[in-house]
Amino acid sequence: MHIHTTCSDGKLTPQEAVEVAKEKNLTSLSITDHDTYKGYFEAKDKAEALDIELIPGVEITSSFGDKEAHILAYYFDPDTNYLENFLTEQRTARKDRIKGIIRKVQKEGLNVEYDEVWAEANGANIGRPHLARVLTQKGYVSSPKEAFIRYLSNQKLGAIKNYYPDYKEVIEIVKNVGGACVIAHPGKMYSLKEIEAFIEAGIDGIECVHPSHNFALQKKYTELCTEYGLLMTGGSDTHEAKDAVYMNLGVVTIACKHIEKMKKMTEQRKSIIEIKN
Repeated sequence: MHIHTTCSDGKLTPQEAVEVAKEKNLTSLSITDHDTYKGYFEAKDKAEALDIELIPGVEITSSFGDKEAHILAYYFDPDTNYLENFLTEQRTARKDRIKGIIRKVQKEGLNVEYDEVWAEANGANIGRPHLARVLTQKGYVSSPKEAFIRYLSNQKLGAIKNYYPDYKEVIEIVKNVGGACVIAHPGKMYSLKEIEAFIEAGIDGIECVHPSHNFALQKKYTELCTEYGLLMTGGSDTHEAKDAVYMNLGVVTIACKHIEKMKKMTEQRKSIIEIKN
């Protein structure tokens, strides 16, 4: 329920993601690239051929005070122009933000240009992982991981202007296209008070299971879902290539009952939208 492909900053192609899911005996998966669901269309035929449910998904970037908020959207209508037009604006915002980050690292004495990072993205939605790869290729760091530690973490970058919409607007947009909206990997981003702000804004669920969450955090978020009647989700947040030594895809998973609950909720939401229209 949380996979990144070559359509954003992952190394699996959308078709490879489906193939790995089949190898790992998964019944469903969702490709959730950053601010694009292009991967859904690229993988749809492969998923049908392998008898795997491919759930429309996307990880949408938004603003939450002075930080970014990542909201996972599922089961929306993938053919709607309303959402695609919104995400087109998002992609422009991503480009503007990465340009600001590049200016920041240039001040650190690193010789890197936007065109180099754009080329590394190779048509995918551009982001910090692409800049990290360029810094590695140019010898400033030994690995993309080191690039984040030394230059690209939120702590190192400090205040970089972002052009993303407010998280409340994103929640409303996802609901307007019949989708479910879920807080992504809250353990490494938000306090309990901040999560409660998402709940007040109408978030549908919490990504309880994530590689960055230990058992105590999983338990904490699961209890929150029970208390507030929210969807409980989880995923691998996979970015690795198919030949990676280790891959979270197929290891960090959730039970089918949670998917069924989400599907039922979004079907009801779509029915209400049809009645209103």
